[in-house]
Amino acid sequence: MLYETRFLLSLLLTLVSEVPIVFLFSKYIFKLKKLSALKVIMVAVIASVLTLPYLWFVFPPYINVSYYFYIGEILIFLIEAVIYFSLLNLNLKRSLFLSLFANLFSLFIGLIIY
Repeated sequence: MLYETRFLLSLLLTLVSEVPIVFLFSKYIFKLKKLSALKVIMVAVIASVLTLPYLWFVFPPYINVSYYFYIGEILIFLIEAVIYFSLLNLNLKRSLFLSLFANLFSLFIGLIIY
């Protein structure tokens, strides 16, 4: 399978797993009633669509292969937390928690499937 095809499948898997997590946590755990459902969904999509290409195409030439998985995932987790902090107006603690949980969930699903 082409690398690009694997990327697109991973992007789809990421969106299918992370967007519902971000939505559920925002609306039902954090009880952010003022945020529209569409905004939460769009921010979750934007976070994944902006960060996953970096993990697959930008970071690999610059990060040592031995540490790539760990460093790449940590960078993505932090970048997505900043996106949630900025666009959803969550406090830092909630942003970090949301990003960590969503990324761990999609990573777990990805490991099961692949």
